[in-house]
Amino acid sequence: MQLVGAILFGLALLHTFATKAFDGLSHRHPRHAGLFHLLGEVEVVFGFWAFVLIIAMAFIAGSDAAISYAESRKYSEPLFVFVVMVVAASRPVLETIRSLLGSIARFAPLRTELALVWLGLALVPLTGSFVTEPAAMTLAALILAPLTFHKGIPEWLKYGALGVLFVNVSIGGTLTSYAAPPVLMVAGTWGWDSAFMASTFGWKAALAVLINATGITVLLRKHLSAAAPAAEDAGRPRMPPTVAAIHLAFLAAVVLLAHHPVLFLGLFMLFLGFTQAYQQYQDPLILKEGLLVGFFLAGLVVLGGMQQWWLQPVVSSLGTTALFFGALGLTAITDNAALTYLGSLIVGLSDQHKYMLMAGAVGGGGLTVIANAPNPAGAALLRNGFDEESIGALGLLLGALMPTIVAAAMFLL
Repeated sequence: MQLVGAILFGLALLHTFATKAFDGLSHRHPRHAGLFHLLGEVEVVFGFWAFVLIIAMAFIAGSDAAISYAESRKYSEPLFVFVVMVVAASRPVLETIRSLLGSIARFAPLRTELALVWLGLALVPLTGSFVTEPAAMTLAALILAPLTFHKGIPEWLKYGALGVLFVNVSIGGTLTSYAAPPVLMVAGTWGWDSAFMASTFGWKAALAVLINATGITVLLRKHLSAAAPAAEDAGRPRMPPTVAAIHLAFLAAVVLLAHHPVLFLGLFMLFLGFTQAYQQYQDPLILKEGLLVGFFLAGLVVLGGMQQWWLQPVVSSLGTTALFFGALGLTAITDNAALTYLGSLIVGLSDQHKYMLMAGAVGGGGLTVIANAPNPAGAALLRNGFDEESIGALGLLLGALMPTIVAAAMFLL
């Protein structure tokens, strides 16, 4: 069963790199366009193969074993990412953040749109250390979408900006011990508190975030004149401060209860009721995008649970420097939280090994869509700005390469 799980995991990885090909098939075979378009959705990939795994397990080990395995997985993170995406992307929250960033941008010695792009790629990812990485990814993606991810920007620059965003969110959550999924997996076991994270990882990550954001903003500067922020729709009622404050309170409460799905799901039900009661101040909630991302992460939880038998020996056999680069590479195909969780199970790991494992895991978090839990959220919100409304795995890998090198260099200092 472990071998079957590894093979299906490998097929799912290949599928993520082939999503653009499925989109092409949907155009060439219109009779089956719906099926090919579904298989071309990157958020569907791991959920689809997770179902294949459960069906295979039912035939090989019996239906009881398959059901028991599926129910033994922990789905708190997929549920949390879904809820925090929807709340963070609500109009009152988004307007508040945009207004705040706009005020900062007006005081910057740069063109306003240039300053907004830099803030979206630098400041917002760093706030992931406080509001959690999925919330930061959602806010950054929605702020950057009308500025950078549209048809007026060259495709290679969009992939560069996407790579910077993914890398910066991955490393930007390391200033505290509770906001980044890979840090959260080991913080209790290894005794890492927020003071330790800030002094050991956080300042290096912040420098890398600033360098990455500055580099891609310089490259984008000549193309941003055609990417002015969308104007507020005429005739919409002004957002009351009370409504915005209540939305921000919902977001803060969801973040504080991130490890208690029963409570944050209950809060989410109240949030949905509130948005209905004050519908005139709302835009359509991103329920579909949030559900797709949750489905993706739940599939990764199911498939990833069968990979410990080969991942743990690989991690435990590497030296310090080799462990850093090994973690950097393995993160791209496994999810960095799963990798650090497996590292936390290894008895007798030295402090240097722990540092290298964490640094490699967060440093490589932008190389693929599956490398870091918030990445599918960013991909779902930004893919419409790319050719054929699809994000290519190779394009993302190349776009994330330079910011990953910057992050790796900072962590190896």
